[in-house]
Amino acid sequence: MADTGIFATTLQVQNKAGANASAVSNTEVYINDFMFQAESKINTVTRYNWSDNFAALNVDVKGVLAEAASNLAAIYVITYDMSGFTTRTEAENMINILRDLYLQALSILIESKAQTFMVGE
Repeated sequence: MADTGIFATTLQVQNKAGANASAVSNTEVYINDFMFQAESKINTVTRYNWSDNFAALNVDVKGVLAEAASNLAAIYVITYDMSGFTTRTEAENMINILRDLYLQALSILIESKAQTFMVGE
């Protein structure tokens, strides 16, 4: 099976989910599903369909989208099953860090001046 995500790769998500992530949810099949959900959420929240215009975006914008999507998808991987982590606190700390980074990236994508710059309008 191949990556079906547009914004980020399976490897990017796996790197962020960490070494103790579930062997079930940290697979390409699950991550493809999580990426579909993350990309749809990003498009909806920012009120711009980045997926449809992805090929035309510059590398910096693609990087912000990859960061946002991989952070959110990694949260989904971790929350699927936290039993492999050393402690629940370890998993929760990773989720909190990923959430903060996701929200930072999302705020860049939402901000209208930045969006105008990114899509060249």
